[in-house]
Amino acid sequence: MTKRARIGLIALASLFAISPASAHPHVWVKVTSELIYVPDGSITGIRQHWLFDDMFSAFAVQGLQGKEKGKYTREELAPIAKVNLESIKDYDYFTYATVDGKKTPLGDPLPDYSFDYKDEMLTLNFTLPFKQPLKAKNLKIEVYDPTYFIDFELAKEAPVSLVGAPPQCKLAVELPRELTYAQGKALSNNPEAATNWGAFFANKIMVTCP
Repeated sequence: MTKRARIGLIALASLFAISPASAHPHVWVKVTSELIYVPDGSITGIRQHWLFDDMFSAFAVQGLQGKEKGKYTREELAPIAKVNLESIKDYDYFTYATVDGKKTPLGDPLPDYSFDYKDEMLTLNFTLPFKQPLKAKNLKIEVYDPTYFIDFELAKEAPVSLVGAPPQCKLAVELPRELTYAQGKALSNNPEAATNWGAFFANKIMVTCP
């Protein structure tokens, strides 16, 4: 394994070395998503852009030498991007789809994944395809970390876009709820809830089509 890949692996491994019962965010990610449709109205996949916080970004590129100081190309960041995605495969890439009321698995990322580095922060770009194109009247996409070690937040401006979707399709976004102190304490004392703590803070993307 190359030094670059080891850096990425260490960075991601650190995210999950925590008990779900005591989980709280240590890494923050702002999410922008594109839902990709084809001309017949079927959805084929989800293009994700995850902007990591500056502290995680600094840790992830620690020791990485770019041709230009303080800057890194996609090619230089490619090994880290690969290891990062491999490290979250068992977590379904923190992206969960429900099509017409049925949970529908997404495939592994397409080969066009990449890391961008700008203003000292990393953005991970990747596309999760459905195993086959789907026509969905009611589509729900949730993005969250079950352990709540990573806090996912939808970007403030244009967090979600429909690419090539039929004009009749309607997009809605539901932000995570804010828990009261009493609700948080009750959840932390509930072992079953603690194993999926992050679901209470899920970002929900919903699309309805005729």
